[in-house]
Amino acid sequence: MPNVIFLHGNDEFAINRKIKDFEANFSDPTTADMNTARLEARTMTENDLNNAVNAMPFLAPKRLVILSNPSSKYINPASRKKFGEFLSNTPDTAKFVIHELIEPKEIERHWLVKWAGKNSSLIKTQVFLLPKQRDMPGWIINEAKNQEGRIEPAAAAKLAEMVGVDTRQAGMEIAKLLAYANWERPVLVSDVEAVCVFTSQQSVFDFVDALSQGNGKTAQKLLHRLLENEEAFSLWGMVVRQFRLLIQAREILDGRGNKDDVARALGVHPFVAEKTSGQANRFSIEALENIYHRLLIIDERVKTSQITLDLALDTLIVELAGH
Repeated sequence: MPNVIFLHGNDEFAINRKIKDFEANFSDPTTADMNTARLEARTMTENDLNNAVNAMPFLAPKRLVILSNPSSKYINPASRKKFGEFLSNTPDTAKFVIHELIEPKEIERHWLVKWAGKNSSLIKTQVFLLPKQRDMPGWIINEAKNQEGRIEPAAAAKLAEMVGVDTRQAGMEIAKLLAYANWERPVLVSDVEAVCVFTSQQSVFDFVDALSQGNGKTAQKLLHRLLENEEAFSLWGMVVRQFRLLIQAREILDGRGNKDDVARALGVHPFVAEKTSGQANRFSIEALENIYHRLLIIDERVKTSQITLDLALDTLIVELAGH
């Protein structure tokens, strides 16, 4: 097994689960934290990376180094070549796990995927793609089993209608449903209707609608309602994902595509495609890219403890809605 592993694709939920599997592989949990380094490429220095990968493990055969979003740092051929040389010299005392979200159409031409194809003895790649909408009921049934529970096929189909292909949201909803059934019986359609009446995805749509219309008061109200039902970081992930979808939808619409093209290209439910296309029409591609850049800055500030996520979300409303 190569010492370097590259996890990529557009299924963030599956990638994060795989990373957790790596973290759980330490035979001695008491030394796991001392032998694990988590780096964000945007904010790390070369010394940070070198020290993390080349440090000797403490009372363990290997260290685990997790690097996210390498493309945010290595943006030109020279820096990418240098990073490849660094990967080639990864010591046997380190398991170096790199992960990045890549849309399916971009995978073959991604620079690190290409490098991996030429250096397969040095790096192992694993791709994680979101299921198609038609496959979501089966995915939900399997995920319920993974969470040591059961869900009826009709209930899985109902939940799939609500969450589309958002596997992260589906996983959280399944956890709530299994707890509601106390893991004693299969989840029923009536359970889905009772527990998942409040759909976070719909409220995120409404939240973005309010922002696009400059309605800060409504956006603030929706934000607080969402925070009552969602953990702040989960909500943040949904907001970032929605603006990422808006950028992709805007590009499709600018290329004379329609909502059906959006649904096919993004692999989302027709309802999601219709809502996303409508929202994308209210922004220019330049405005969306500017917003996404702001989201990245906020994400960095939160991760470096410069601002709390709740305050960051409030700040986002002020910046985008002007209220």
